[in-house]
Amino acid sequence: MTGATGTLAQLRSHPRGVQLLLVNQFTINLGFYMLMPYLAAHLSGTLGLAAWAVGLVLGVRNFSQQGMFLVGGTLADRLGHKPMIVAGCVLRTLGFAALGLVSSVPALIAASAVAGLAGALFNPAVRAYLAADAGDRRVEAFALFQVFYQAGILLGPLVGLVLTGVDFSLTCLVAAGLFAVLSVVQIKALPPRPRDPDTGAAPGTEKATGDGPPGGVLRQWRGILAHRSFLLFSLAMTGSYVLTFQVYLALPLEVRRIGGEGGGATAAVALLFVVSGVCTILGQTRMTAWCGARWEPGVAVAIGLVVMGLAFVPLLVATALPVPEAGTARWLLAALPPALAALLLAVGTMIAYPFEMDIVVRLAGGRWVATHYGFYQTVCGIGITLGNLVTGAAVDASRAAGAPALPWAALGVLGLGSAVALHALHRAGRLAPARPVTV
Repeated sequence: MTGATGTLAQLRSHPRGVQLLLVNQFTINLGFYMLMPYLAAHLSGTLGLAAWAVGLVLGVRNFSQQGMFLVGGTLADRLGHKPMIVAGCVLRTLGFAALGLVSSVPALIAASAVAGLAGALFNPAVRAYLAADAGDRRVEAFALFQVFYQAGILLGPLVGLVLTGVDFSLTCLVAAGLFAVLSVVQIKALPPRPRDPDTGAAPGTEKATGDGPPGGVLRQWRGILAHRSFLLFSLAMTGSYVLTFQVYLALPLEVRRIGGEGGGATAAVALLFVVSGVCTILGQTRMTAWCGARWEPGVAVAIGLVVMGLAFVPLLVATALPVPEAGTARWLLAALPPALAALLLAVGTMIAYPFEMDIVVRLAGGRWVATHYGFYQTVCGIGITLGNLVTGAAVDASRAAGAPALPWAALGVLGLGSAVALHALHRAGRLAPARPVTV
């Protein structure tokens, strides 16, 4: 059975809600990535905004999404997963349409904030719905989720490149149109998930656990903050998100450092995303099945983190090589070590991600799962922000000091340290369900 055939067979074997959410996630990423890679150039070029204004517009979108994940997850548990998924798609329709139609800084900031809030509403809800509908097959479902997720990332920029070549407003309107269609499809076709109003889970979960109703939102959040195992797991996993984000930050910077700013360097940067996306699309489901047959979830995540840490070894080795003056040899040095790092980061993520998502549900005990996902994404988002600041500073310092190996060594240590922390949590039994899981 080929990878594509096996993926489609697995997709058809899941409930209709899971199938729809996977196709929706592909479309969500298609719409997002056909627009976002070209937004900065539109703001600075077509609209002529200053660099600080461009940074503000982009930063507001990221902040409104990362900062509101916990709120979005809480609303999904209390009001229902489907309403938040639909609301997020409607808001992103409005936000993306506005980004293509407005030109003043205040209007752009508002549109960016709306687009970010949309992600905060549907991201935790989608994951919680998927985990609930897949039942005891949720690891497999999250493996499929990652395939569709990466396919959207891979195809989106290519579609956006064609549309933006005509006009960026067209790109925004097409992306908004995709989200409008998603809104209608999910209103009509996505089955509602029955839930217990006291737990956000399937009816009967609260009675099965023996816990009383959690009360208000603040009490619910305090309960999550008091869940020491979940907090430790969230903190340990921030390292993986810092590492995987380097495909967008440190790896392109390294390509440019050696390859310059010409078309060859641009092709080398594009290669990073092609390698990562194609690897995941072709290998994710088989990798998850292979790992699941051999390792417990905590072990699989720890091994994935080890692979992510080792991803920076090729770059570390490359810093010891002399940089050719020009030509094919220089391009190969600029392209191949970062591409190999991107490949290993993709493999590490393929190993870890489905089991990581499963552990969140296990630690939540099947109660307030969307809220747990929202909190988890918020913690990891803060970790990415801080990690990128440190990584950027390390890159600048290494260049000033003539020590290009410094950031790669530091990132490798971060990956291995996160793996040790995860394995310690697994050995201590902290990654087992806190309560009986009912989804």
